[in-house]
Amino acid sequence: MKTLLILLLVLLDLGQSLGAFHRVPLRRRQSLRKKLRAQGQLSDFWKSQNIDMVQFTESCTMGQSTNEPLINYLDMEYFGTISIGSPPQNFTVIFDTGSSNLWVPSVYCTSQACKTHPVFHPSQSDTYSEVGTSFSIQYGTGSLTGIIGQDQVSVEGLTVSGQQFGESVKEPGQTFVNAEFDGILGLGYPSLAAGGVTPVFDNMMAQNLLEFPVFSVYMSRDPEGGSGSELTFGGYDPSHFSGSLNWVPVTKQGYWQIALDGIQVGDTLMFCAEGCQAIVDTGTSLITGPPHKIKQLQEAIGATPMDGEDYVDGMQFCGSGFQGLDIAPPSGPLWILGDVFIRQFYSVFDRGNNQVGLAPAVP
Repeated sequence: MKTLLILLLVLLDLGQSLGAFHRVPLRRRQSLRKKLRAQGQLSDFWKSQNIDMVQFTESCTMGQSTNEPLINYLDMEYFGTISIGSPPQNFTVIFDTGSSNLWVPSVYCTSQACKTHPVFHPSQSDTYSEVGTSFSIQYGTGSLTGIIGQDQVSVEGLTVSGQQFGESVKEPGQTFVNAEFDGILGLGYPSLAAGGVTPVFDNMMAQNLLEFPVFSVYMSRDPEGGSGSELTFGGYDPSHFSGSLNWVPVTKQGYWQIALDGIQVGDTLMFCAEGCQAIVDTGTSLITGPPHKIKQLQEAIGATPMDGEDYVDGMQFCGSGFQGLDIAPPSGPLWILGDVFIRQFYSVFDRGNNQVGLAPAVP
């Protein structure tokens, strides 16, 4: 009887951890950086945006407004599909834990980027209502501006009613023209949201669409299509990780910010000996940190600097997974644990207990 009781408790716990969740498939496509490099346009793009072109490479065998560092989106490769309105209008978005707004291009957008992506038509939705307030998101290469509308938003069987979202009418320069995604769905805390908009996930919780106030991210290491990658709303899937989840408290509710005890290179503790702050960010491809520390790290792993002029068609190299990025106070300094990290560690974002769960991801 005691054994049966223990078994039932284990099964109950497993059921709670899994939850009645909704899987959102994520596809892996070529990043904007890779696309521009393949077209021989990366160096010109960097020059036009006044971006520091010095990157690092490792040797390899041939074979209201809110601020968001847009440069990170050059490397984004994992995207999912949502729909807005009734009947549904589909968009490819980045599910971004480093921001909190949902926005897509508007039919009234005047930028070149909107001509290469689907646009939202308010007049074609029976459930749309105009809010009319303006919003602006400041990026490293310009500002995204538009108006706020309200409609139903559906994500793989979950339909949020009355969701406020941004309809962009002006997008910065050439940045989004060749991007594989149409817009961004932010999964950060409400304090990050421009215009005081309630984020999609908060409305999911408020409308009782989820059994548990949790979402989780698995990013496959499959280099082609990212087969099996998924975002899960309402729980997590133990088949995607080995061992047990290590729960780390959120230290500041804006980004999904946690404390790091230290950063080692090999067996050597190189940074954060007294602890530092980091964010787990699905909207950043690489691992970033203060530029002077990243430079030391690059040297420690044997990476060598490479100017943007050196990117030529047909060149083969292995890019370092680290990038220097200054995040100014009061938010910074912060390290960012992006997709390079999340591919290695299955990540669970728990709003109920304000904590992040991490465990080694199953390849």
